[in-house]
Amino acid sequence: MATTARHHVTQLEQVEAPGSMITHTAARLLAALRIGTGFVFLWAFLDKTFGLGYATPAAKAWINGGSPTKGFLSGVAVGPFESFFHTIAGAVWADWLFMLGLLGVGVALILGIGLRIAAVAAGLMMAFMWVAEWPLAQETSAGEATRSSNPLVDYHVVYGVTAAVLALTYAGHTWGLGRWWAKLPIVQKNRWLI
Repeated sequence: MATTARHHVTQLEQVEAPGSMITHTAARLLAALRIGTGFVFLWAFLDKTFGLGYATPAAKAWINGGSPTKGFLSGVAVGPFESFFHTIAGAVWADWLFMLGLLGVGVALILGIGLRIAAVAAGLMMAFMWVAEWPLAQETSAGEATRSSNPLVDYHVVYGVTAAVLALTYAGHTWGLGRWWAKLPIVQKNRWLI
């Protein structure tokens, strides 16, 4: 039986893409990537909510009356949407959408449930942040260098694509609650909830 299993794995590893299966090692690495990426989003939520002293000092914590969007969006100094981002900086609705997005994406990725919704939410959040930073520009509106390291693909794009890959590979099934989640009657009727 061990010989058959080894032979089966060897055949799967040699299947040309697109294949219908991945190896156990690949599934575990996708699960680790899912949990790690989820923690990136959850950490941002926790730091902005409680002011843990990393990106957000305690005095500017959301629970202390600080705005999670004001500092970043009011500091946008580049791109065609600069004035739009300044307009919504610190708006209550923007703060709530941003924070619920961080929390929802982080928890969904860590638990391995609702990965399709999390992928869409992460993709939208990362697209908005990419547009706000506008890495295409070499100079800010004040004429200073932006120091953009890559005009097209930065960490926002990588996080967005990562969330999509995790959803499309059912990465929540390994080390997560994805299998259980997929069997729920509501998810069975609404496959977009996977």
